[in-house]
Amino acid sequence: MAEQPEEVLRFLEAVKALEEIDDDAACAVAITKVLKDWGESSARLREIRQQRVLNLREQGKTWQEIGDIMDVHFTRAQQIAKGLRGNKRPTKKEAEA
Repeated sequence: MAEQPEEVLRFLEAVKALEEIDDDAACAVAITKVLKDWGESSARLREIRQQRVLNLREQGKTWQEIGDIMDVHFTRAQQIAKGLRGNKRPTKKEAEA
């Protein structure tokens, strides 16, 4: 595995710490509290990433270079810059089917 930034490691350690809570009820409550804030945090992370990708473009980086930096295809880097989300999640219509 490639070396992870400290912030990523701390996040993963926090998830592991939640998993290691012995009391089932306490664990469920703690995770519920995290998930309640996750929607807003997830959206904010996407906004921050989009701005950083745009910053890289302003610095003269090509889409290929940005994709390589992020370990994504260059077309995904372009989509991120436009604020487009991935299509891994089914649409509402697909989810209902």
